Amino acid sequence: MALLAVGACGRTSTAPPPQPAQFPGQPTPPEVDIDALLESLSLRDRIAQLVIPWIPGSYAAFDDEAFARMQVWVDSLHVGGLLVSVGSPLDVAAKLNRLQERSALPLLVGSDLEAGTAIRLNGGTPFPPNMGIGATARDSDAYELGRITALEGRAVGIHLAFAPVADVNNNPANPIINVRSFGEDPAAVGRMVSAEVRGLQDNGILATAKHFPGHGDTGTDSHLVLPVLFSNWARLDSVELVPFRSAIAAGVTAIMSAHIALPSMDGGLMRPGTVAPNILTGILRDSLSFKGLVITDALNMGGIGNVYGADAGVRAFQAGADLLLQPADPAQAIDAMAAAISRKEITPERLNRSVRRVL
Repeated sequence: MALLAVGACGRTSTAPPPQPAQFPGQPTPPEVDIDALLESLSLRDRIAQLVIPWIPGSYAAFDDEAFARMQVWVDSLHVGGLLVSVGSPLDVAAKLNRLQERSALPLLVGSDLEAGTAIRLNGGTPFPPNMGIGATARDSDAYELGRITALEGRAVGIHLAFAPVADVNNNPANPIINVRSFGEDPAAVGRMVSAEVRGLQDNGILATAKHFPGHGDTGTDSHLVLPVLFSNWARLDSVELVPFRSAIAAGVTAIMSAHIALPSMDGGLMRPGTVAPNILTGILRDSLSFKGLVITDALNMGGIGNVYGADAGVRAFQAGADLLLQPADPAQAIDAMAAAISRKEITPERLNRSVRRVL
């Protein structure tokens, strides 16, 4: 009775529950003449704008050897961006701020933020895996996932989320996608993907649909070896490509390629879709009319790096990629691209198209 009396005497709060602060509005930046900026860059600096090395998000002193290597990538190689990994929000922000200060052009910072920032930021808001979000069948949940991810990602200096996962989970033996997917129904996955894209981009962070043209029906891990998908066009068109069409319709900024072979769509060749013009240009650019950024999955993954080594970036660029993500050695990747241009395997016009998209 005493407890009931105390409860009855307490005043009911009318204050609203706390809400995440909106990302603060930024002043409108001055107009930049992209063509003039492009013309001011040397050939190597144009190539470097397309290279995105990986950096850890953990604490590093500014005189640390590992941090010095990152500074060389920014100061000397003039890379266009960075892929930041696991760390505390303060450590990630401090590291990114320092590197941004040293960069002649703003760095485009990306991170794997599927299923929220908790996968990369210690203390980030935790969410169920995407399959859990998909199980609710509520588009609003996917939108909220994107909204909160955007606010937390931008707070530490991330601009580009490698999310949402647009793969359809139609192979229960898949060792790498599974619960990272929103589900097994292409239309339902497409709705969730579209909602997360809007949640991310409405709140200040750029979205990336992955892994094109669909990694859900593979039985091996492309981090280790090259998976093979034997689907024909009718199957891709009705299943794997459905969520990517939804992402494009929602205005997604970027699409990430998958290191999977599709011999039925690539003249019988057993090579990663990342280096296949039939996939990145023929299907993504021409059939799906995608005009945004095409990003490779990490170029040091076994599904591509085991075969092509330092030339992986060149082959991906020739196939239609714009951004070359996580090469094993950024300097070697730039050297390989420069050599390909000198051999006239890549035209200056083709290079400029991608650099202009990035700028």
